[in-house]
Amino acid sequence: MIGRLAGRIDYRATDHVLIDVKGVGYLVYCSDRTMQALPGVGEHVALYTDLLVREDLLQLYGFTTLAEKEWHRLLMSVQGVGAKASLAILGTLGPDGVGRAIALGDWNAVKAAKGIGPKTAQRVVNELKDKAPEVMAMGAAGSAPAQAPVGEVEDVIEPVAAPVPAPAATAPKGQAQAEALSALGNLGYAPGEAAGAVAQAAGDAPEASTAELIRAALKLLAPKG
Repeated sequence: MIGRLAGRIDYRATDHVLIDVKGVGYLVYCSDRTMQALPGVGEHVALYTDLLVREDLLQLYGFTTLAEKEWHRLLMSVQGVGAKASLAILGTLGPDGVGRAIALGDWNAVKAAKGIGPKTAQRVVNELKDKAPEVMAMGAAGSAPAQAPVGEVEDVIEPVAAPVPAPAATAPKGQAQAEALSALGNLGYAPGEAAGAVAQAAGDAPEASTAELIRAALKLLAPKG
């Protein structure tokens, strides 16, 4: 599977770009948010990619970070969410916004994406809430953007055989707590309450990973009743 492309943008449309990689052109479809972040025609770009394979279709989708790509993969696993719907959600909320909405159970935020009805939005939140901490941890750890070639560096096609796991799983204790605090801050929690929840979670499980700390802190911060 093609996991990353780096080359020159030869053409831009409303929802896709044509990337020239050593003389071969690849059509890559992106969310509105990603399209806005891409450089202009003639400039170099690098994108993480996901290849959709069907009997009558081979289509590439592009993402600026691995966290965005992982959210696309997870969103596509939800019944009723295809590639177009996934890109609509990511384009409306961004990867951080998707994690925030799912972690907080805010299906109305998901429903704001074009073409997403209330039942589908609720299904997204319900089915992915247990997986959100891992992807949030990936983002908190600094999911690096794909780097475009510099100067005369050769354009690249890189295969990826499997989804990239969250790098925070083996993070040192202090780093895991810092990343958990960052993720909770992105969710809108005040520094004081986030720090208290992370400290309590870390005290209960000193060797917990970032994702485990996020999950435990969210449980502590959840409204009681």
